[in-house]
Amino acid sequence: MARAINKLSAREVATLKAVGRYSDGGGLYLVIAKDGGRKWVFRFTLRGRSTDMGLGAVLNVPLAKARQRAAEARALLADGKNPISERRAQNAVPSFGEMADRVVADMAPQWRNEKHAAQWQATLERDAAKLRPVLVSEVQTADVLRVLKPIWLEKPETASRVRGRIERVLDAAKAKGYRTGENPARWRGHLDHLLPKRQKLTRGHHAAMTFEKVPDFIADLRTRDAVAAMALEFTILTAARSGEVRGATWGEIDLEAKVWTVPAVRMKAGRDHRVPLTDRAVQILKQAAPLSTGEAGAVVFPGVQSGKALSDAAFSALLKRMGYAAGEITPHGFRSSFRDWAGEVSSFPRELAEAAL
Repeated sequence: MARAINKLSAREVATLKAVGRYSDGGGLYLVIAKDGGRKWVFRFTLRGRSTDMGLGAVLNVPLAKARQRAAEARALLADGKNPISERRAQNAVPSFGEMADRVVADMAPQWRNEKHAAQWQATLERDAAKLRPVLVSEVQTADVLRVLKPIWLEKPETASRVRGRIERVLDAAKAKGYRTGENPARWRGHLDHLLPKRQKLTRGHHAAMTFEKVPDFIADLRTRDAVAAMALEFTILTAARSGEVRGATWGEIDLEAKVWTVPAVRMKAGRDHRVPLTDRAVQILKQAAPLSTGEAGAVVFPGVQSGKALSDAAFSALLKRMGYAAGEITPHGFRSSFRDWAGEVSSFPRELAEAAL
């Protein structure tokens, strides 16, 4: 004959005061201690041994929730499993590798490109292999450095990407309650004091500015009333080559769709290049509109000579006025700044960053 369940009422649970054990049926008990403490206990027998499993204090776990937890425990027993062992396994601190796999699985739906998830998985399996067996709660700065130091100078872009992904995994572990304290993979104010910085970033042979300095540079740029200043900011925002910007015509611009289409004949790769325009890029174009006729063939950023494109020397002169020595930074170098930002700070896939260039 099946045992009766749900024998207690919510009123009884609220009003019972006497010390004792009150059965709700199915192994669930309300236990009232001498000190007035009230808790739920699930009593079960497995392999001939009776065991009590705590289900929480009555103050925090209402009757309906206690019954749900008891039902889950009974289901595990029906499968021959120990509900206490199963709960411990569920609450156990995962290894870094296990946590990394969970993070990739959780984040995959937000990535449009399936390759992005595969890249994250490969990075965290291959490049962070030394961390995978370590409990995520035990990962320290020294562990992170053991992963990064061998590749930091030899493969700087890869190393920066690995660091960022390790940081993301450890942040997720903290949010889950598996870690406390500062993130040992954090760059600013932590690893930046322990790993050498790349003093000069380059893409090809073009001197570049570190991406952390670009916002201040742009703020300075916006104080300057010059066509070259507008054109250079537009160059930075679009991650374009300076020649593509200087040669841009109004026929290539679709302000309504917020897209700039550089024709194949003006592209190094020999194919059309569509550039989505940010609100600020659109604002710059609107500021530049009165400088020309606006006809399809008119250049967007005209130089001193009416109708002629802005010269490359105009950028050099602008940088000189801003206090930069010849060759210290170049307009083309901001493409490198963009690429390093995309690899070190953003979560965009490598292919997307390369496509933007």
